[in-house]
Amino acid sequence: MKTFSAKPTDVTRKWYILDASQVTLGRLATFAASLLMGKGKPSFTKHIDVGDYVIVINTDKLKITGNKTDGKKYYSHSGYPGGLREITLGKQLKKDSTKIIEHAVRGMLPANKLRPARLSRLNIYEGSEHNHDAQKPELLIIGGNK
Repeated sequence: MKTFSAKPTDVTRKWYILDASQVTLGRLATFAASLLMGKGKPSFTKHIDVGDYVIVINTDKLKITGNKTDGKKYYSHSGYPGGLREITLGKQLKKDSTKIIEHAVRGMLPANKLRPARLSRLNIYEGSEHNHDAQKPELLIIGGNK
């Protein structure tokens, strides 16, 4: 019996919708990263991008547990001396909640050449409206059935 290895021409991608108001940030990010990598597919191959498209909606209603709104901080540096900036999760949620999801999912994808292509298939929207109805996306309920 031979080991199956997927080829880029064999990949078929589906579209999925995840609702950020249903589960916490970490569970949403791990589920989205798993879909983007294609881990649940029988044709999963580590070195070939076999993942699906993911649409995340309602990021403005993101569930955060504990004291993370004040305690969790995001850092960025301008490259100049004294250029370190920090923003708390609560302030980032008010400013742009889509960056929180993007940062979390990016951290859960493997750091290799496939990561930019996988992240480009992640579509994040603050409200419940999205413009991907033509692709016929399937709504997934995390932690339950479809």
